Amino acid sequence: MYLFIFFILYFFLVFALRSFLLWKKTKVNPLTFNKEDDAHGYNGKVFGFVFILELIIVSIYAFFPQWHKFLLPFWYFEIDSLMNSGWLLLIISLFFVWFAQGNMRESWRIGIDEENKSELITDGFFSLSRNPIFLGIMIANTGLFLVLPNAFTLLIVALSTVSINTQIRLEEEFLFKEFGSQYAQYQAKVNRWFTIKL
Repeated sequence: MYLFIFFILYFFLVFALRSFLLWKKTKVNPLTFNKEDDAHGYNGKVFGFVFILELIIVSIYAFFPQWHKFLLPFWYFEIDSLMNSGWLLLIISLFFVWFAQGNMRESWRIGIDEENKSELITDGFFSLSRNPIFLGIMIANTGLFLVLPNAFTLLIVALSTVSINTQIRLEEEFLFKEFGSQYAQYQAKVNRWFTIKL
């Protein structure tokens, strides 16, 4: 039950509440995945599928424990230390994503917004990673696998890894077109995933 509550809280804070706050302030809908049959639209469908799959899995875990065996659990990973590590990653991810979204201010979007001009964010979390929100989501998916090690949470890790990496490259192409040399300089200074500053 705790995992289900956390999942709902996570979704509410980083998707529903963030979207509402941005829309209230700017009247811009941050959900910008299109419905076309291109890479961007297809990736949006993959993200939606992963969310629904996560919801089904945590619901089974919370309300139908007798169905847990149908998720093909990896019983040899069902260790308290790994589960506790998974919970720690989930909590870290929630704070990490929330504050990284705050860093983006009015520029935060879910997908690529080709209609509304936004600024290039390079400070805060974005001075350490070009994709801190995606990094936080990857941390969350790894945490979910450690808390619930089974074939379907492993599938979530695999699908999200491919779709996030695809989305990053689509966004990089878009940002280079939008900001040109400014984005090229940012790319040269900050790594895609994490930059260690000494």
